[in-house]
Amino acid sequence: MKSAVEIKKEFEDYIKNHQFNGTPQSLYDPINYILSLKAKRARPNLLLLSHQLFDSDMTASFSKALAIEMFHNFTLLHDDIMDEADLRRGQPTVHKKYNENTAILSGDVMMIIALQLLDVHESDNSFLVREIFTQAAVNICEGQQMDMNFETSEKVTISDYLEMIRKKTAVLLGASLQIGALTAGADSDEAKGLFQFGEHFGISFQIQDDLLDTFGDGEKVGKEIGGDIRQGKKTYLYLKALELLDGQAQLDFKNLYQSDADDKVDKVKAIFKSNGVDEYARQLRDAYHDLALGHLHQINADENALDKLKEYLEQFIKREY
Repeated sequence: MKSAVEIKKEFEDYIKNHQFNGTPQSLYDPINYILSLKAKRARPNLLLLSHQLFDSDMTASFSKALAIEMFHNFTLLHDDIMDEADLRRGQPTVHKKYNENTAILSGDVMMIIALQLLDVHESDNSFLVREIFTQAAVNICEGQQMDMNFETSEKVTISDYLEMIRKKTAVLLGASLQIGALTAGADSDEAKGLFQFGEHFGISFQIQDDLLDTFGDGEKVGKEIGGDIRQGKKTYLYLKALELLDGQAQLDFKNLYQSDADDKVDKVKAIFKSNGVDEYARQLRDAYHDLALGHLHQINADENALDKLKEYLEQFIKREY
């Protein structure tokens, strides 16, 4: 059985051997650029690790893994425009390196190519795979809209936030695992269990991402620290702080969070720390991590391959980048 490191290397080689060309080439250069940047490849890795649970020959899943990675990066191109982000993975975002119109069009082409890649290896489960993929895509759009709606809503709860990140982030991780299992010939119940594993893993993953955005090392994370605070995003950290504060302290915190003060990031981080918000976030992250493992323990698959998937989860959820 191959380790996650070995699988990632094989997938990186697969990407390098599948450069995208066409006319005009200026439409495809941004695609090759974003795919060439150093990345975690969480979604394709999970898809391939899931395939390996039921079949050691992962050939049929590489094109689907690329489809998932292509779709994920398509969302990043558009997200970076909406967030006005300058950096992605420590390098200029596509709309900064090229321009916004090109980033939008290249993203659109990436979505279409992703759908084409799903059909490279047809099987009895092909229709179900496409259905899972497209439903995940719809959920991601819903989650993104929820995230944007939160910017102007005064009544966002922690429950609302968790549902948003479930749709925006977790569902695609679950779908990646489900698609890998189905491509390998797993039955629908096993594949669904892996979806649930990925869904809980994804929520844990996003909470860790929120922690890193505020408390991480900028060089390791590959982006400017405190971006969520600067943008006034209603993350779990913000919502938990509101829950813990009351009276004038809560009002002052809300005003600070929505301000453009030069020292806003440092002051907000200090409030998070003094109220233990970061620790609450770690506990919630770990709770979803444990739920994810609970689903994984129900999967009847190769034990060695299951261990590889568990190892990947453990190192990923504790990541510092």
